[in-house]
Amino acid sequence: MRWAVTARVSSLQEGYRKDSPRAVQDLARLRRGIGRQANETPDLWGLLGIEQFYAAQPEDRPLSEAKAVRAERAAHVAVTLWALHQQSNRTKAMHADDGASLGAAVRRLMAGTESDEPIRKRLLRAGTATTFDVLSHRLRELVVLLRKAEIPLDYGLLADHLEQWQKPGGPTRVRQAWGRDFHAYRRPTDPERPRNSTPEAPDTHATADRDDMKDQT
Repeated sequence: MRWAVTARVSSLQEGYRKDSPRAVQDLARLRRGIGRQANETPDLWGLLGIEQFYAAQPEDRPLSEAKAVRAERAAHVAVTLWALHQQSNRTKAMHADDGASLGAAVRRLMAGTESDEPIRKRLLRAGTATTFDVLSHRLRELVVLLRKAEIPLDYGLLADHLEQWQKPGGPTRVRQAWGRDFHAYRRPTDPERPRNSTPEAPDTHATADRDDMKDQT
């Protein structure tokens, strides 16, 4: 799942950043699919990377219905959220194929002040979601914050986590992965500082305008 979504998003992202009319139109279509069920959006067929995923499956071992549904739902949420994340940004790629998980991206968003607590709670709420639809909605809230701060996310990895979340025991494993990456993240230090000096002060721009946290499409 990861590689298929990565390939699809990378292609769309390249076209969008070059202001390709087709890519601009495709992203607008993808954003209209946010919050909808994967089986309710035939307009998005061919945009989610599902065809690449199916093409890679062995012909003598067809996918079970359960696995197919998991893959389709994961790709739908991941790619439509990326379209929201990339919206109106031609200068910086919001998908980064670097293994940056949701936990690491959210930690990067935090500035090291008391105002970080609402952000931490949003990650916690996503990690404790009880249904896939609730999880998708809470991820959307986080993506809006990441978009404002121009902090990228690995959407191929997110698709993998979304697929895993739907399996028995999956929510616990995904929550652990996000929590581990959240705690393990280290903000880069200033290369000009002496090696033993204090790390670079955290970026504070992401804490501005906290009240503007409404969903956007």
